[in-house]
Amino acid sequence: MSSLLFHPALPILIGAFLVLRLNGTARSIVLLGAPLVCLAFVWMTADGVILSIPYMEWTLEPFKADKMSRLFATVFGLMAFAGNLYALKQEKVLELFSANIYIAFSLGVVFAGDLITVFVFWELMALASSTVIFSAGTDTARAAGMRYLMIHLLGGVVLMAGIAGEVSATGSIAFTSMLPDTLPRALILAGFLLNTGAPPFSAWVPDSYPEASYSGMVFLSAFTTKTAVYVLARGFPGAEILIFIGLFMIFYGIIYGLCENNARKMLGYSIVNQVGFMVTAIGIGSALAINGAVAHAFAHIIYKALLIMATGSVFYVTGKRKFTEYGGLFRTMPLTAICCIIGGLSISAFPFTSGFVSKAMTAEAAYVGEYYWVWYLLAAGTAGVFLDVGIKLQYFVFFGKDSGQRPPEPPIHMRAAMVFFAVLCVGIGVAPQLFYQLLPYAQEYEPNTPDHIVTQFQILLFSGAAFFLFLKYYGWHLVNSLTLDFDWFYRVWGRKIAVAFTQNSGSARDSIIDDLSKGAKQTIDRIHHRHGPAGVLARTMPTGRMVFWAIVMLAVYLLVDFAFM
Repeated sequence: MSSLLFHPALPILIGAFLVLRLNGTARSIVLLGAPLVCLAFVWMTADGVILSIPYMEWTLEPFKADKMSRLFATVFGLMAFAGNLYALKQEKVLELFSANIYIAFSLGVVFAGDLITVFVFWELMALASSTVIFSAGTDTARAAGMRYLMIHLLGGVVLMAGIAGEVSATGSIAFTSMLPDTLPRALILAGFLLNTGAPPFSAWVPDSYPEASYSGMVFLSAFTTKTAVYVLARGFPGAEILIFIGLFMIFYGIIYGLCENNARKMLGYSIVNQVGFMVTAIGIGSALAINGAVAHAFAHIIYKALLIMATGSVFYVTGKRKFTEYGGLFRTMPLTAICCIIGGLSISAFPFTSGFVSKAMTAEAAYVGEYYWVWYLLAAGTAGVFLDVGIKLQYFVFFGKDSGQRPPEPPIHMRAAMVFFAVLCVGIGVAPQLFYQLLPYAQEYEPNTPDHIVTQFQILLFSGAAFFLFLKYYGWHLVNSLTLDFDWFYRVWGRKIAVAFTQNSGSARDSIIDDLSKGAKQTIDRIHHRHGPAGVLARTMPTGRMVFWAIVMLAVYLLVDFAFM
């Protein structure tokens, strides 16, 4: 059990509880120090099963490490440090506590070596992350948090059913590579996919994440969907159905993001879009594709958090969320704008940024694997992302029509967190080979070749030209747009069904209670009629009549006894 003391989740977990008791400088030291200790533990961990626990007829493996788990744990530790730095002055202690608990449980999934441990930490993640949303304290946050929790508990039930069926069929709880060729495995895949934002429940991401606080969304963006990418890469590499699901997610996120006027909600759609690239790569399943998926997950956590930090900073200093309420903020928020631009270029796979060196691997894997149609769709998806986040976000927030607002830069700790991630975005893009050494499979790949760079510049150039060509129509669309998603069915129809059920069940309950009351009254009246003071059985009877009935009962008894002798 001493191995548990070096589990990378433990410093984050202890730090979360200390946050509840500490204030000021001491709390800041814990928030920044715990992730650094976590990172030290990650790189002290050797490959293999570190801790195993006998449980019934199985052996649980709550602490198992290899290159893939170490890569995800590394970026989770970096995200914990930057997220805590960004939220350093957050007054909602519940958010800081639940966010760090959430990170610890995510690390629990990453280092889980068996399906039971995965499930336990999976469900704890859902509870902790929903608390991050609830801690925003608004009515909309509470409603969104309930919808978020409802969806994820549904996914947990599906996952539990799949794991139970798999264990029953195979007798093993090992978390290894599989294909969705049986019903239990298909249920496991469905449970994992729900956390990626896959159809038809993609809407939970843009519905819930933007309702968190300016700092809460930073934490939410990094862990649930990327933990789902991890378990998919671990459990279902090469499941070709994931190619189609991932491509749907890519274009779903782009189309809805282009239609959205709420900046933070648009970034929620963008999360689904980017996870779609990872899911597609996992579906291809080759070593290069898996490397591309996990590399893109690593890069995405950093540049997506950077983008959400930038928009969160704008929300923090202005209190506004819509693109049509922004404009001209570059004048007084230049550092925030530069960091947001770097994040936008990274997510758009601009050469010499982190997104380019990660997405290029997925595109190359599709081409090498002769999925040529996938390669073309990935290129189109990259162009759409540049339209959506690379240009739209930057233009309408910082460079569009001047809104007249002159907000200051956010506090220095928030700026420091953004600069830290901006430097990482550029550093990974400039020196990709150092980054590639962390990937699960060793291989030689060079993304910064002339043909890759020229091709990417061409895609981005024509995408940018299309945006400005239709810009005059686009502003009108943002003001007048109304987008409906699949969540309409359970937010509108589901509510109507619940209300109708409540009303009808209430009427049925009242009717049943009324009938029971009437029946009870009739029963009481009958008893009173027979046993009351004037009742039949309460009257005085002559002695002779009682003797007669006693003789009759005795005769009946003698006859019965004689019949059965």
